[in-house]
Amino acid sequence: MKRKAELQKVGIRGDLEVYAVGGVGFTPGRFSDHSSANAEYSTNSSTIFDDNGITTYKTVVVDGKEYQYIPFGTNDQLPYDIIAKVGENMVMSQNKLFNVLTCYGQGVRFFDRKTKQQTENEEVELFRFRNSLERFFLEQVMDMKYFFFTITCVILDREGCHIVQMRHKESCNCRFEKANDNGRIEHVLYGNWRNLNNDNDVEVLPLLDEIDPWGDLMVRMGQMPDPKTGECRKPTRARKFAILTRFPTPGYQYYPIPFYASIFKDAWYDIYELIGKGKRAKIRNSAPPRFQVEVHKDYWDNLCDQEGITDPQKRKERVKLEKHNIEEFITGNENIGKTWITGYYVEPASGKEVRMVRIYDVESGKKEGGDWSDDVQEAANSICYGDNVHPNLVGATPGKSSMNNSGSDKRELFLLKQACETAFHDVLLHPFKVLLYFNKWKKDIDVDVPMIVLTTLDENKEKKTVKPNPDGNNESGNNQE
Repeated sequence: MKRKAELQKVGIRGDLEVYAVGGVGFTPGRFSDHSSANAEYSTNSSTIFDDNGITTYKTVVVDGKEYQYIPFGTNDQLPYDIIAKVGENMVMSQNKLFNVLTCYGQGVRFFDRKTKQQTENEEVELFRFRNSLERFFLEQVMDMKYFFFTITCVILDREGCHIVQMRHKESCNCRFEKANDNGRIEHVLYGNWRNLNNDNDVEVLPLLDEIDPWGDLMVRMGQMPDPKTGECRKPTRARKFAILTRFPTPGYQYYPIPFYASIFKDAWYDIYELIGKGKRAKIRNSAPPRFQVEVHKDYWDNLCDQEGITDPQKRKERVKLEKHNIEEFITGNENIGKTWITGYYVEPASGKEVRMVRIYDVESGKKEGGDWSDDVQEAANSICYGDNVHPNLVGATPGKSSMNNSGSDKRELFLLKQACETAFHDVLLHPFKVLLYFNKWKKDIDVDVPMIVLTTLDENKEKKTVKPNPDGNNESGNNQE
């Protein structure tokens, strides 16, 4: 069997030779390549959102027409970089998933305005089913939590009288056209900007007015007078339109800067990453020996003399074999619980015991893997704070620590988290409101996102669903399922 450890001489102390048990061919405390070590620890994520404040644009030609668009980040790869960075950090990626799930709640529900119950309108239910609105809403929530804006593509029927399809366009693949002289963005360009080989692979979608997409759509389809002229336009031949849903952020940029960007700028992302790399480097390159063995200088000669070995070469082989036996005794699983008997004598002059072989456990009393445990917890908590997630809700502080709250506290934290999603719900439901108004369903039907409310066991229910109530009367709008 291949040897995994060997006895290595590390020093001399008086009449004793000091050995350490380490990996075969391993030299403690050295990097094999200093340049690779420097590269390992030289990452700086604080510049990922760097912006010089100057708005630049690029040009693409689609079907013979030139469009000028605003790059998403200085290298036009910012959304892909964000996705990669979040995916490389397990705390941050799970925070994003948790934020998505809590914002999704019970999903989008169309309900009857009179009965406050889920609608039984066949036309609405068929639209919901054929457009897979559960998945559509989940995709919208995902982009909102990552990029703080979403793009919805609405597709009209041939007559232009009804919306028949709603499709999600991934925010990372969307670019905004340069605003016109009136400050209005007229088109959204959709394509794989990470690997764009042909400009004609870009899809150009007319962008409806961000504040009043329904009114803009009605004017374009000739169903409402144009506010500028007071007359109805000739209906456009376009049947696909984009709706921009944006969560407000300080300032007004083409692409919002998410609030969690402070995690990168405040260095906590790099701190968490460096702790992991440091622990990995320690395990790979500088793991300390577990045992230290002290052998008296006369032990080897006495051993060979007792066995009557006089040939110098055979004495060397016997010493090598004895070192191997010591290694096996220390590291072999089959020797657990067994006793090794060695001799000793009392020095006449000093009266001290002189042991021929002594083994020390240098890791005695130390908990393996405990290095930087407090730092890991601090970094994880800081990332959770930047993502607006309490660490106890996602398991960032496991175990029975002082920060691990009771079940009641966690239930209240979950309720608070759900309540904080109300603003996101109001913004994300805007495209659904456009659907209801344009298809003339608004009179009888409304839409909302019911929240999940956890209850105590004495209520004999695992959860309670808060029903939507547009009138604001909580007592009449809430019931249990």
